[in-house]
Parts: sequence; C-alpha cells; structure tokens
Amino acid sequence: MEHFFTIIGGMGTEATETYIHQLNERTPASKDQDYLNYILVNHATVPDRTSYIKDHSQPNPLTPLVHDIKVQSQLKPDFFALPCNTAHYFYDQMQAATDIPILHMPREAVKEIGKKYPDAHRIGLIATEGTIYDHIYDHEIMAAGYEFLAPSQSVQEQTNRLIYDCIKDNNVVDRKLFHGLVQQMFDETNCDALVLGCTELSLAQDREPVTDKPIIDSQSILVDRSLELALKAQKG
Repeated sequence: MEHFFTIIGGMGTEATETYIHQLNERTPASKDQDYLNYILVNHATVPDRTSYIKDHSQPNPLTPLVHDIKVQSQLKPDFFALPCNTAHYFYDQMQAATDIPILHMPREAVKEIGKKYPDAHRIGLIATEGTIYDHIYDHEIMAAGYEFLAPSQSVQEQTNRLIYDCIKDNNVVDRKLFHGLVQQMFDETNCDALVLGCTELSLAQDREPVTDKPIIDSQSILVDRSLELALKAQKG
C-alpha cells in the first residue's frame, strides 16, 4: 500500500472511532477509491495514561506505544496520528523512536486558536487530570502568547465524571453534564475560547455539540490536519 498513514488509537476506542468517522466524513470521495489509505492500531490495552502520569509506580504506557511506533515504522507510513491528548506526555520519546513525523495534536489545536478566534487572549482548558497535571497544553498555550486558564476543582470533577463514568465506562454522553461544565468553565474563568483537550470530550462535542461558545476541539483539528497531510501525500 502506498501513501498511507498510521493511527495509534484505542485510547479510548470510542474516541478513536469518532476520529475515524470524522476523517471519513470529511474526505472528498465519490467512490471507494477516493478514501484515504490508513492503518488503525487500536491498542486498547495500553495502560491508563493519567494513572501513570500521576503515579510512576503504575504501568508505563510508553513501552507499548514505542513498540507500536517501531513496528509500524517498518511499513513506512507517511506520518502518524495519535488521537489521545494525554498520550502526548510521551511525544518526545515516541518521536525519538522514528524518523517518520508524528502529528502533535495539542500543538495543532493551539495553532488553530489564532485562525478561528483571532481576538482571543484568555484560553481555558478542560481535559483529563493527566493532561492538566503534565502541563501539555498550558506550555503550548503560553508559548503562543495566550493566558492559560485551568479548570476549578468542581469543573475537573465533572469532567472526570463525563470522561470516565459516562463515556469510557458506558459510551454515553450526558448532555446536561457536558454543557453544564462548559458553561461553568466560561462563567468561572471568563475565557475567550475553550480547548477540549481530551478525545472523549471531542466525542461529546461530536454527539452533543456546544454551538454557542468559542470551542477549540483538538480531535476535530487533528482530523483536519490528518486529511491535509494525507491528500498532499497522495498527490506526491
């Protein structure tokens, strides 16, 4: 297979499925052969990223992730996509394991802020505790010249409930919970735009979208970047 890319997914599986669905929906295709060539590695048994980030005595997700990267690199994909924000804690080690570029989802999401909301200055974030704890997004947001705004404990607890209890455990999006915590984040921080920094939150936005607030959906942006690179590679 020529001109394909590899998706390192399964973190979680339902969120990866949303990424694939959006990718296929946005691909300009009128027949089977117009769709993109890609390999999906749905590695659902990768240990929980947040658990390890907060406690290094827990199983390390880096070992299986680097193994996946090395195995897939032998097939020579054009690039890798990693639809899990928290896993970007390991981005530098994963990129060091291959010469093939890995799209950096948080970085791409922050780039989109200026394009979509050029007057925004105060940027909020909702994400897993692991992503909040390891500062993946706040470093990118502040490096781009924005003020970073973290969620309150109340917002984080509601976010955890939505990600783990509703989506990961039961594949259900509680619309009231999702929209309520987004509204509370805007009310408490007075942010100009809010980044959804977890693919389960992107899944929630896909199923029960917030349409009246300035939202930066990291996974949706990764879909767009994947599509751009894949179509460019197809054209040679």
